[in-house]
Order: sequence, then C-alpha cells, then structure tokens
Amino acid sequence: MAQFIALLRRNHDEFTESQFTPELMEAEAERARRLYTDGVYRQIWSRGDVPGAAIVVEAPSADAARDALDTLPLKQNGMLVLDVLVPLNPYRGFAPRG
Repeated sequence: MAQFIALLRRNHDEFTESQFTPELMEAEAERARRLYTDGVYRQIWSRGDVPGAAIVVEAPSADAARDALDTLPLKQNGMLVLDVLVPLNPYRGFAPRG
C-alpha cells in the first residue's frame, strides 16, 4: 500500500456557496466517514486557505486513490476539484543510527 496527500477545493468557479447545501455536505461527510472506517482515508483536515480538504489517502496506486476520491458526492457532481495528488515516501531520517 502507498500513501498520498490529496488537496481538494470547492469548485467556486462553477458553483455558488449556496449550492453546497446542508444535505450535500452531510452526504459528503458520510462518505468521508465510510472511507475513513474502511482504512482508505488515514487523516483528513479542512483546508485553511480555501474551502476544501487535505486528505492522507492509502491505496495500492495513484489511480486507486483517485478512484476513491471520485466516490465523493461533491466530486461526482463536479463541485470538488482535485488540485494535487502527491505520492508519499518514507522519511529516511527516522531510521535508528548506529
């Protein structure tokens, strides 16, 4: 399994804030909870710069990570944009020395 950081943002170029209804946002949160419970999401934060999320995704490949993100209701409706998906490698500085 590999890990990735996904940065997503709301698509305010095509959708107004009022279109992000409480019902849609609850469906989005429910899907995120399911992905977390299933071990696909390892960590998730709300972005501090723009409305959206930063997510650590665990998947066998970048394509599988994208596929998981594509199951989000906002993403399916074109209301969420994946800005970047960054593959993560282990940090070599944590290995014991000596």
